[in-house]
Amino acid sequence: MSKLYIVPTPIGNLEDITIRAINVLKEVDLILAEDTRNTGVLLKRYEIETRMQSHHLFNEHKTVTSVAERIKSGTKIALVSDAGTPAISDPGFLLVRECILQEVEIECLPGATAFVPALVNSGLPADHFCFEGFLPVKKGKQTKLKQLAEESRTMIFYESPHRLVKTLTQFGEYFGLQRKASVSRELTKIYEETKRGTIEELIAYFGLKQVKGEIVIIVEGKED
Repeated sequence: MSKLYIVPTPIGNLEDITIRAINVLKEVDLILAEDTRNTGVLLKRYEIETRMQSHHLFNEHKTVTSVAERIKSGTKIALVSDAGTPAISDPGFLLVRECILQEVEIECLPGATAFVPALVNSGLPADHFCFEGFLPVKKGKQTKLKQLAEESRTMIFYESPHRLVKTLTQFGEYFGLQRKASVSRELTKIYEETKRGTIEELIAYFGLKQVKGEIVIIVEGKED
C-alpha cells in the first residue's frame, strides 16, 4: 500500500541518518523536499537517485490536497525538511493533517531533531518539558513571555543567531537574570558548542562574540 513517509534527515553531520531512512528514500517514487538543493547534497552522499519536488512553507497549503490524492492513487512519497524531523518548526503539519483527512496511511521514521540533544546536554530536568520553538518575532511575544514566566517545566526555544542576545535579554526581564539556561549551536557540526549558566552569564558571553548556525535555548522552569 502506498503511504506518506515522514523521514528525518541529519541536522548537521550527514552520517546521522538511519539505514532505514536511506532505504525509504531510495524506494519511494518521489521525495518532497523543503529545499531541493540542500536535500540534493544528502542524496548524492548516499547515491539516492529518487526524483525530488519542492515542498516548503510558501507552497505547502496549495499542494497538500493533490499530494494526498497522488498517494491514494499509488504513488509512494517521502517528505523531508532541510534538517531534522519534518513538521517540527518545519513544513509538514498541513500535509500530515490532509493525509489523515483523506485516510492516507502515514509512517513517521524516528530520527534526528535538534532539541533532544540540546535538552540532554543542558543538564536541566528533562523528565517534563515544553517545546516552544520560535517565539513570535514581534506581535504576541511579550504576551507569550508573560505566560511562560510561570511555567514550571524546562522550556525549549529555537532562535536565529542575530536575535540570540536580544532574546536572552528578554528572558532575563521576564524569567529573572539568575534563571539557569543553556545555549546550544551548530549541533553535530565541527564548531558545535553548548554554553551553560545563568541567563545573565549567557548574555555576557554571547554579547562578546559573533555566532552562526541554528540555535537551541533551554531554560529552567520556575521553581514551585
